[in-house]
Amino acid sequence: MDKFDVIIVGAGASGLMCAIEAGKRGRRVKIVEHANKPGKKILMSGGGRCNFTNYSIAPENYISNNPHFCKSALSRFTQWDFLSFVQRHQIPFHERLHGQLFCDNSAKDILDALLKECGQTGVTLELNCRVDRLEKRSDGDFLLHTSNGVISASALVIASGGLSIPKMGATPFGYKVAEQFGIKVWPTRAGLVPLTLQPDDTQRFTPLTGIAVPCRASNQQQSFKENILFTHRGLSGPAILQISSYWHPGETLQLDLLPDMDLSETLKEKRRQGSKLKTQNLLAEYLPKRLLQALLDERQLDITVANCADKDLNAIAERVHNWTIKPNATEGYRTAEVTVGGVDCDAISSKTMQSLQVPGLYFVGEVLDVTGWLGGYNFQWAWSSGWCAGQYV
Repeated sequence: MDKFDVIIVGAGASGLMCAIEAGKRGRRVKIVEHANKPGKKILMSGGGRCNFTNYSIAPENYISNNPHFCKSALSRFTQWDFLSFVQRHQIPFHERLHGQLFCDNSAKDILDALLKECGQTGVTLELNCRVDRLEKRSDGDFLLHTSNGVISASALVIASGGLSIPKMGATPFGYKVAEQFGIKVWPTRAGLVPLTLQPDDTQRFTPLTGIAVPCRASNQQQSFKENILFTHRGLSGPAILQISSYWHPGETLQLDLLPDMDLSETLKEKRRQGSKLKTQNLLAEYLPKRLLQALLDERQLDITVANCADKDLNAIAERVHNWTIKPNATEGYRTAEVTVGGVDCDAISSKTMQSLQVPGLYFVGEVLDVTGWLGGYNFQWAWSSGWCAGQYV
């Protein structure tokens, strides 16, 4: 039986970062990964260019049943610290909207840098290695029965991720470990995920597939101003992905399709100017005609602006600014970028990422009940939580 100081289950972002930091402290570290390659989600993220962090990271960018939990890790290993890592490895990058940072070339640059540092610190990585059973022995060590043999360590780090994108190998392994040791797991659901529509709405809006427009998507909890995209299954685009993490089945969403203008006032000004245009022709200056035809009724589209009463113009503006829709469901974990919910943060030390009730057992990354917004926030949580655990394992 091979004995290590630290065993990390999962060779994703948080696991690799934890391994590097533990390795720097002279710890004998082994990562076990059930997939055939490390960092699969890193490689596919950001369209293959990895949105690795964001210039603006704050606790408010995260969802958790314990909203204070993420503060410690994010303040001790910041976006600037990870940026130093990127620059040290001379990885070219660029900024996109809202402070999002991407690799110029390929996400492989990030993964290669992480694996290089793992190599430099003596970390052992074993792929195609499935953990079938684990136990905590009376001497405090963890015993892992794997498909490749039995290994043990005094510290065990669960960095196995959540349930999003099962084709990348996502499993509920981390939640089962928590439950095995009596640690609460909050119910999980798909986050940063497209939404499907009710049958009637699907029939009505499917012809709009491929149309993208700026929008403010809101519910009672949150509001995001980004593009939305009509798909053959429903709604997607950044605004929808963001609000999906806050949406629950049965709730309605409010969509403002002209978030940067007051349509009622614009229409009334056109009326004052004596515009002879039909409303659909005037509105086509701001929104695609096909979208207008799906959104407004024939009378609203065909009336001439000059002949409209205030109530007509206000009704049109209300429909455009406050389109209320009740999604049917999310597309599920198949296309979700993250998992909302997970291992209860109240059971974990925010300083060390160690279980408060099981000495030597640590949880990092997506398996915890911490979910970031779209835009590099989830990777930063992986780097920060992995770094923190790496200082103590």
